[in-house]
Amino acid sequence: MLSVRGLRKSYGAQEVLAGVDFSLRRGECFGLLGPNGAGKTTTLRLALGLISPDAGEISVLGEPVPARGREARMRIGVVPQMDNLDPDFTVVENLLVYGRYFGISDSVLRSRIPGLVEFAGLAGRAESPIATLSGGMKRRLTLARALVNDPDVVFMDEPTTGLDPQARHLIWERLRQLTGQGKTILLTTHFMEEAERLCKRLVIMDRGRIIAEGAPRDLVRHHIERHVLEVHGDGVEAWAERDGRRLASRIERAGDTIFCYTTDEAPLLASVEREPELRYLHRPANLEDVFLKLTGRELRD
Repeated sequence: MLSVRGLRKSYGAQEVLAGVDFSLRRGECFGLLGPNGAGKTTTLRLALGLISPDAGEISVLGEPVPARGREARMRIGVVPQMDNLDPDFTVVENLLVYGRYFGISDSVLRSRIPGLVEFAGLAGRAESPIATLSGGMKRRLTLARALVNDPDVVFMDEPTTGLDPQARHLIWERLRQLTGQGKTILLTTHFMEEAERLCKRLVIMDRGRIIAEGAPRDLVRHHIERHVLEVHGDGVEAWAERDGRRLASRIERAGDTIFCYTTDEAPLLASVEREPELRYLHRPANLEDVFLKLTGRELRD
């Protein structure tokens, strides 16, 4: 559905992509993860044929991109990072006008729109102006708009950023419906829980390179110990030097919290429970632990 091989892109002396390879299979949700500046957005723009690579090959639905980028885009849906709905139109009018960009007849569009409005959970708001919609409603409408041309592949750039938990879970449900219908999704997100829930496979990028690839569970098993203790409170540094480093396989510090990684949690739990001033959270390792281990904990702007 999408194949990227040896993709390179530089802006002046800055190398943004340094030989990126991945491919998408029909009907899967594929994650593209990485800190700010990793090259995710550039990869999306290249795959859409909006900019040209310095080297490498891109094929979308059998079309070489950017040479036949326009033809490929006719079969792609895009959910941008920021909603760009037309504020002068109603819900239905946004879908109708957008569909015309693809050369779809009004009769076909009007037959599709009720299903798209229902998909977005906006059946009672079809004639509502955009300004009257909540943030979650706008995001669901942007998702429905990306489906107006019945695409085979949908590019989603951080689709749930800024949404409350209820709206986020509804979007997740809709995305699972799409893959169940055979749609292929390329997803970028900063929510590791979202990637774990939705992605069959994913890559983690950093500084223009892919540094890990696989199924979320496989990445966790391969890169991180099974258990994590997050410990904080008065005396946590002294405890870490005395017991944490000795009992954990690996420890990290972030702010006032010590993260202890281990395959045998019992000795650590016994130790921390003897310290009344310390508070802790014991949990299984997850994809966020992998992400932070591979890309670091420092802020990226």
